Amino acid sequence: MTLYLIFLILISGVLTQIGTNAERSNEMDYTEGATIEKKILIGAVNDSAFSDFNETFPNELPSLSKVLNFYNTELLAANWYRFHKSITETCQEKMQEYIIGLSIGAHWALKMDDASGRYTTGWFWGNHYWTGSQSLCENALPNDNMDVDNSTFTESDYTHLYKYKSVLLAHLKTSPFPLGYFMLRVNINSSFTTEQKTVHIGLCLPKICTDDDARKIMEETSKTAPMVTVKVETVRSHHQRFNVWTDSTFQILCVVSSIVAVLLISGTTFDMYVQRLKEKRKTMVMNCTNYANTDSNLRETVAKLDVGIADSKMYNGNSGFYVVTKTQTKDNDSNNNNNNNNNDQAPSTSGTETPIQDHNEYPELKLDKQFALCLLRRLLLSFSIRVNAKNIFNKNVGSDTLSVIHGLKTISMSWVILGHTCLVAFKYADNTEYRKLVQQEFMFQTVLNATFSVDTFFFTSGLLVSFLYFRTNSKGKLDHPITSKCNGFASGLCHFIGLIIYRFARLTAPYLFLIGVLEVTMKWFNYNSVFEPPALDHINCPKYWWRNLLYINTLFPMEEMCMLWSWYLADDTQFYIVGAVLLILAVRHFKSAASLLVMFVVSSWMTTAYIAYSNRHMPGSDDPLALFDKIYDKPWTRLSPYLIGMCVGWFLFKTKCQLKMSKITVTAGWLVSSTCLLSLVYGLYEANLTPIMGAAYSALCHSIWALGLSWIVVACTTGYGGFVNKLLSASVLYPFSRVTYCAYLLHTIVIRGMVMSMDQPLHLGKAVVPILFLGQIVASYTLAFIVSISFEGPSVSMLRILTKLTRTKETN
Repeated sequence: MTLYLIFLILISGVLTQIGTNAERSNEMDYTEGATIEKKILIGAVNDSAFSDFNETFPNELPSLSKVLNFYNTELLAANWYRFHKSITETCQEKMQEYIIGLSIGAHWALKMDDASGRYTTGWFWGNHYWTGSQSLCENALPNDNMDVDNSTFTESDYTHLYKYKSVLLAHLKTSPFPLGYFMLRVNINSSFTTEQKTVHIGLCLPKICTDDDARKIMEETSKTAPMVTVKVETVRSHHQRFNVWTDSTFQILCVVSSIVAVLLISGTTFDMYVQRLKEKRKTMVMNCTNYANTDSNLRETVAKLDVGIADSKMYNGNSGFYVVTKTQTKDNDSNNNNNNNNNDQAPSTSGTETPIQDHNEYPELKLDKQFALCLLRRLLLSFSIRVNAKNIFNKNVGSDTLSVIHGLKTISMSWVILGHTCLVAFKYADNTEYRKLVQQEFMFQTVLNATFSVDTFFFTSGLLVSFLYFRTNSKGKLDHPITSKCNGFASGLCHFIGLIIYRFARLTAPYLFLIGVLEVTMKWFNYNSVFEPPALDHINCPKYWWRNLLYINTLFPMEEMCMLWSWYLADDTQFYIVGAVLLILAVRHFKSAASLLVMFVVSSWMTTAYIAYSNRHMPGSDDPLALFDKIYDKPWTRLSPYLIGMCVGWFLFKTKCQLKMSKITVTAGWLVSSTCLLSLVYGLYEANLTPIMGAAYSALCHSIWALGLSWIVVACTTGYGGFVNKLLSASVLYPFSRVTYCAYLLHTIVIRGMVMSMDQPLHLGKAVVPILFLGQIVASYTLAFIVSISFEGPSVSMLRILTKLTRTKETN
């Protein structure tokens, strides 16, 4: 745990240093600032002009605050009778009451004005969110009793409607009508800016007004504003709330969550019951043992009846339970050997096994029922919170991975969270130009090149798939009874289908559940948040969720993608299919498989280089996600790290993770590896590449990253890792690594939820991003732990049980 905290503190220190250096930087190119100096300030005043200062210098300068204050209550009142008939009658009536309330200084009207957004400062610093306060607007509840005591007024008060409403509204402490918060996306053209800008403005208006009313009020009011033209692009009325209870996806999520909750409670309760039985059994065995010690010739017999599948054997082709009888005698070993030699149906090495005698008319049917009940009990135990939590926090490496992989996955996942936190924070900030400062800093390359973290995932996936496949095949455990009945191509095809089905079943449960969570949350935020959703998940997920389910969403345009960051899962699954074909082929035709692998790698390089060159993509100067649809997420451009990982996995299998190297070789390996990795992250700082160099870099950078990681894995696995191996193989990282899959699916939902639930935009500074990053780490892994226990853990356990079951049945 200490090592992981050190890593997080180092990242926070880097971000803090970035912020500090950015604040000290004075190299910002204020192009628009220079423009306003030329266009708003009237000329340069020379020395001779000061002699006639009062005569020549203008008495009034067009200030920025005055120009950008194109919507305010003064302009609204001044222009009201010019356009009031263009809005709906009901909205017109309430707006008149609002204007009257403002004219008499009514407290509720001033609150409405205060809740509406307006320009304050930061136009040239990237403040594009003039949100006002949605909370203030929505919490100003309407007055339930509009009656006023007529005895307190004279008849002259009612001679005019204005006077009547003024007296009536002045006595109200709360709004006389329900209020609604409207968020307008407004395009602004002005004479003091070089380009059109988009601003998000919040208006607190009568709830009965429509979106079109809000648009007309904004555009008509701002027509008299000097030096600025306003065009409303979209309006989102937050009072038209999304009713989550009527949403079909939410209803399905509720049903699924309820079922899983019941299974978790039932599985945990049953697990506790089984543990109590085991404790009682241990006590009984200890008592019997103590009694047996009084007489060396006394034979002790203990009957064992368990609920696990491990204790259910196949007897004469039928499934049933056995009573395992353990006999402690001087001739114990010889008796066991004799029993094993004489009875092939009882393969126990610790005692004799005899089937429970069944005197029923249909003994086979009863045994099948007993086995089915046993299976259901074991499946129920898959949902035990205690068991799944114990598996996550287990400090043993496990037979399905390498210790160094845990560290690589944990650090890469933290790197992904860092990159996405910065992306979201910069998008929803009131000083977005701050990013231009920090991007000039050397250490910010750590954030800009966080995209290499996904290459680490691809590399480790390919490595484990290859290493485990060859190791399992060498032990003969890949020989399934079904595939053994087939020959040649049919056997390979059956094996391939089995691998794909297993992966699909293992990944899909938490994936599909979190797609539903994303869809519902983004729908809710679309109707209730001050900010617009960063992607169209609330539209795309209901339409295209099936693409994610089939892991083919990267084959479609980015605008149609649901859960944008799930592109990694789609690519990794497609790579798994390619890898499965190569591995099955390599068992009998290794050279053909190796040639095919090399061909895939080279074709990936050539394809990436061509796309980058034809689109004039410049790594370093361009946004890393600039060509997301053409380069970033496409499987044919990201395949090489996975295949390189497969090669490393085969190498570790062939060497049995044992390799002798000289000190010179080890030193050279670490120097080359470190140089490759650090050059990829920081090497493009202030670099100017030609189109050909940019294309070559785009084609080879992912492969070079994988090669750099290859040395780290080989060195750490074969005993040459030193302190790096101690860091990456630290047992404290194992739990984080085991929930990486769920953390990857969840973390962006957590980041979005945090930002979009705010009433105001972020204000970035040297301490904001590090604090956000650390908070996202804690929140993402905490929720990932819950989802993993609820979905991923039970799925893996049930798959293992069912896989063993099919092997047993086919064997018999």
